[in-house]
Amino acid sequence: MKTTFRLRLLTLALLTSGAVLAQVRPGPPGPPNPPPGQLGQPNPPAQAGFGQPLQGLTENELALFRQGRASFLEVETPEEGLGPIFNGRSCVQCHGVPAAGGSSPINVTRFGRVQNGVFDPLTALGGSLLQRFSIDPDVREVIPREANVVAERESTALFGLGLIEAIPDAAILANATTTKPDGIRGRAAIINDVTDGQMRVGRFGWKAQHATLLAFSGDAYRNEMGITNDLFDEELAVGIDATRMRGCDAIPGTEDVRDPLTRRRGIDNFASFMRLLAPIDRAAGDALTRDGERVFQAIGCAACHVPALVTAPSRSPLFDRRPVPLFSDLLLHDVGTGDEIRQAAAEPNEIRTPALWGLRHRRPLLHDGSAATIADAILRHGREAGRARAGFDRLGDDERTALLAFLGTL
Repeated sequence: MKTTFRLRLLTLALLTSGAVLAQVRPGPPGPPNPPPGQLGQPNPPAQAGFGQPLQGLTENELALFRQGRASFLEVETPEEGLGPIFNGRSCVQCHGVPAAGGSSPINVTRFGRVQNGVFDPLTALGGSLLQRFSIDPDVREVIPREANVVAERESTALFGLGLIEAIPDAAILANATTTKPDGIRGRAAIINDVTDGQMRVGRFGWKAQHATLLAFSGDAYRNEMGITNDLFDEELAVGIDATRMRGCDAIPGTEDVRDPLTRRRGIDNFASFMRLLAPIDRAAGDALTRDGERVFQAIGCAACHVPALVTAPSRSPLFDRRPVPLFSDLLLHDVGTGDEIRQAAAEPNEIRTPALWGLRHRRPLLHDGSAATIADAILRHGREAGRARAGFDRLGDDERTALLAFLGTL
């Protein structure tokens, strides 16, 4: 929400010059205040080559990317809408490893109650997402006694999400109907996209709870930083009376408002940064990793971790019928690693197939960070992934070495 006057004029000129971003939903260079990795702690230095924009951006698109990155790095304050309860003061706090847009070792906590097989998110008690921090210590949220399910979730990396957004719903739905090995089902998460009220296929988040990056942005602003916006305009204030709220909430009403010059909100900038952020390229392979890729296919991993999907036709060459080597079908599956939280269209034990691109730069693994290595994560698979896991168990030493070497290039 902070901008420099010079950049605002530059962005306004670019946005009004006619060089608009074709068929890409909208989303200031100059160093912002250094964001904390955790509250009061420095963020680790970015690794070279990470956090870069997609290749081939126009000047207008590059301005949108830079403006979005500045919003992403910005450290929010209560005077700008932070709180009254929140999980972080900036986007990069939870998405900063190995660079802005990455993941982090910081987890978020979900909770709820299961009774007679029915999940209750305990919404009236602040569920299902716990906000760990607060402007006023007296209004800090805690897990209620009624909760009997508590789950940790890692922050996911954002690299390449614009390409995933550009994959048509039809391609994901086709994955759900494709014949698969015995035991593998997989279904698309059909959700109501809050940006326009349309039913779409969810693809972002551990539970595929968002279909578009703008919805993802609005949710993160309100639920993680407490900044209300046009998509999520209700303040998180469970159990906080009106008097206390006035002391915690410096901006009555919607806090993320449009810039009077650019007409863009913080959530637009955040969405643009994610949309134009390049994926992590695959590392160079050799004969061993090529053997490992064949093993990956042979034991059935690729049934869910589909090597590539293709974006829809677009007037933008950035997204026009482009292969996306994400290694995911973007479907919900029960592979025995669920977190018991029902969310959006996902059942308690379903998880959206995680994309494997960038895998070599992620540790720990699985939704809760409970697997230290790739092999540990594979060994946790079961249920729909039972046959693939059994295939992994039967591998000889050479085949297992080749498979892990291949996964180490992603």
